[in-house]
Amino acid sequence: MPETSPTVVVLTALPVEYQAVRAHIEDTEELVHDDGTRVERGRLAGTDWTVAVAELGEGAVNAAALTMRLTAWLRPEALLFVGVAGGLKDDIEIGDVVVGTKVYAVHGGKQTPTGFHARPEAWHGSHRLVQAARSALRGLEGVRGHCKPVACGDVVLADDTSAFAEYIRRTYNDACAIEMEGSGATHAAHLSGQLDALVIRGISDRADAGKHAADAAGSQERAAGRAASVAVAVLRKHRPRGGSSDPEEGPHHGSDVVTIFGRDHVDLRGAAFHGTAVGRSFGRR
Repeated sequence: MPETSPTVVVLTALPVEYQAVRAHIEDTEELVHDDGTRVERGRLAGTDWTVAVAELGEGAVNAAALTMRLTAWLRPEALLFVGVAGGLKDDIEIGDVVVGTKVYAVHGGKQTPTGFHARPEAWHGSHRLVQAARSALRGLEGVRGHCKPVACGDVVLADDTSAFAEYIRRTYNDACAIEMEGSGATHAAHLSGQLDALVIRGISDRADAGKHAADAAGSQERAAGRAASVAVAVLRKHRPRGGSSDPEEGPHHGSDVVTIFGRDHVDLRGAAFHGTAVGRSFGRR
């Protein structure tokens, strides 16, 4: 594949998540960083994207460190974290997909004699990617999607009656899913500068005592597959910078043409700039 092809990095934590994404990529090759970090890189058919998928393991700290390493190495235009999560709302069903409009880091705070005082941190999903997701979900059959906030913590929540579950409901009331890696990945993307980033999670359980039974029944495979399908649909909508999700939209890029209308009026339409640029000479005539 061309070295100049725009790259999107897709991060996963679990093997089931990795395989769900990997199934959509063609002509793959394995790349190995000097430190041993590995990705599989290939094409996403029907798009301009080169996709590099990585399996990082669990945890936000691990995700942050490896995301920084991967973005410095591969220089992507976009980054997705794709995987499974627990649902936090009664109207979010197992098999639904939550696209993170915000990602909360839920463990920050201060413990005092009067109780725990939360000090929330949050990162917004890239506007360009969230808009692509909203468009993609409208036309995606067989997937019930939600563009909502996601909570990210350092524990697996499998008890909806616990003090921790009550804390999430009270402090992060608009969060619709809970997972473990999104805050690390999105924080690293934020630190990198202009990188578009988005968390996409399939709901595999209800973050309650039924988690083990749901997982045993194959809910993680189904949720990971649907999250991967949404990620692919988002990338089919989201074009590399300078492009458009609709070939009829945006500036038309033809051959470079510069038209001079007068001494100080130059049309750069079709060239490096779109529209009209006006300049004046201040030298001697």
